[in-house]
Amino acid sequence: MEGKVAVVTGATRGVGKGVADELAEAGAIVYATGRTISEGTFSGNKRVIPIACDHAQDSEVETVFQRVNKDHGHLEVLVNSVWGGYENMMENGEFTWMFPLWKQPLWRWDAMFAAGVRAAYVASAHATRMMVEQRSGLIVNISSWAAQKYLCNLAYGVSKAATDKMTADMSYELRDRNVAVVSLYPGLVRTEKVMEAASFLDMSNSESPQFIGRAVAALASDPNIMQKSGQVLVAAALALEYGFTDIDGKQPRPLKLEDL
Repeated sequence: MEGKVAVVTGATRGVGKGVADELAEAGAIVYATGRTISEGTFSGNKRVIPIACDHAQDSEVETVFQRVNKDHGHLEVLVNSVWGGYENMMENGEFTWMFPLWKQPLWRWDAMFAAGVRAAYVASAHATRMMVEQRSGLIVNISSWAAQKYLCNLAYGVSKAATDKMTADMSYELRDRNVAVVSLYPGLVRTEKVMEAASFLDMSNSESPQFIGRAVAALASDPNIMQKSGQVLVAAALALEYGFTDIDGKQPRPLKLEDL
């Protein structure tokens, strides 16, 4: 990915940080955004340029892409990893994430769509202004199996289904401009929050955050990427197709809907 420029949203930690790290390792210049991101987030990796950005604030998002355009005049990859609604899972001493509809705090729905779906839409709108002009580019929307099967939280599933629909419709609008758009499903990723609960989980088929980055790097380097545009892709299946492993050398097994 030498010479390519990428923007990764929500890169302070978790999947977003892993993607930013791996794209930089592959040679890209990466603009990494997050509300609390800082120079220390990437341990001096000079290919990663951290920019503090609250994706609920349109003006801050616009500033990010103005800077990319000013610095380079082109953008090859956008990874929409930023998401909301995970905050305050504990309320009044109760773990509310798995509550049914009638017990869920209403703010969570708004957070999922405002800081998740809408954030991806706004970032993509800015990114495509460069990509359409250069007639090339890749947008990766980090999504989830929750889009296809109920996984403990209604708002999360509906918002991820909306993400997949956005991917499909964006790909339709951008196909003639040679800009690819895909949804990417990780498996069980060893993020900071997941590792806090690792003793309660089966981690035998888990993936590192960097593994998702390797999937994105492989997609961005595929000369036939337009053939995948509009599709839902599974990171572990891409590893088998493109021939990469996780950072520990393991080959995670691709999940299927029936596994969930």
